[in-house]
Amino acid sequence: MRVFVTGASGHVGSAVVPELLEAGHQVVGLARSDKSAAALAAAGAQVYRGDLDNLDGIAAAAAAADGVIHLAFKHDAMFAGDFEGAVAADLRAIEALGDALAGTDKPLVATSGTALFAFAGLKDTLTEADAFDAGPRIDAENAVVALAERGIRSSVVRLTPTVHSTLDHNGFIPTFVSIARSKGASAYVGDGAHRWPAVHTLDAARLYRLALESAPAGSRLHAVDDEGITFRQIAEAIGRGLDLPVVSIPPTQADDHFGFLSAHAQADNPSSSTLTRDLLGWKPLHLGLIDDLAQGHYFDAPATTTH
Repeated sequence: MRVFVTGASGHVGSAVVPELLEAGHQVVGLARSDKSAAALAAAGAQVYRGDLDNLDGIAAAAAAADGVIHLAFKHDAMFAGDFEGAVAADLRAIEALGDALAGTDKPLVATSGTALFAFAGLKDTLTEADAFDAGPRIDAENAVVALAERGIRSSVVRLTPTVHSTLDHNGFIPTFVSIARSKGASAYVGDGAHRWPAVHTLDAARLYRLALESAPAGSRLHAVDDEGITFRQIAEAIGRGLDLPVVSIPPTQADDHFGFLSAHAQADNPSSSTLTRDLLGWKPLHLGLIDDLAQGHYFDAPATTTH
């Protein structure tokens, strides 16, 4: 297939592009900068210049493709405090892609997150069958699923909050490493029993390819390997990697220690991928999070927090 990929030069996109190319697909990657364009060209992809605000442009690129993988999100706007603006831009982009593909039966694979449902109030282990009527970014997920009714083989991949590998330079783990360095200790809140799911970047990339090739219309899929690692385990692994003390802090100190990531550091988000594995035959092959942290690459140099 000729596949149009938004966010093609980002963390997950930089693994999805070679995954697609190695499987024999052609890739057209959206690039908003010269640096991104150069990286895509070097990887063997064609370059389509533009960004998520160029709705006519991304619609045209989608119409000219045999399938679309939508990975782009305005993370820079989100981390600058404009989460609502980033969410709105994502929904507009999905609507434009949907209009371009309507009635074609072409695949559209979009991106969501398991953590959304921890913040939406789900208390049990999240499965692919769980859905909410509305919420930030959940509206976009529901819009993608609804595109199945418009003649699009749409699916959504829910990524875990931690997608880890040597490609992860600006995600949650590098940021928590940076916080631990700056504070002189790796911390968890309370007993640290709240759980985070995780997946290796290369395993997530393979799931995107499988979804593109064969996911049924209207599918919700989980890129989940580790179903629930306690935050205390994560903090202990970071402490070992940095040779820093590991400490428990009360909830009243979480905002001061973790800053804008305070809520995430206290989120309980156990998630399953049983239905995804059964549906697509997907099986994670790479290291789990704790073993990946033990490789040391997250601690080789001071982590950046520029998104």
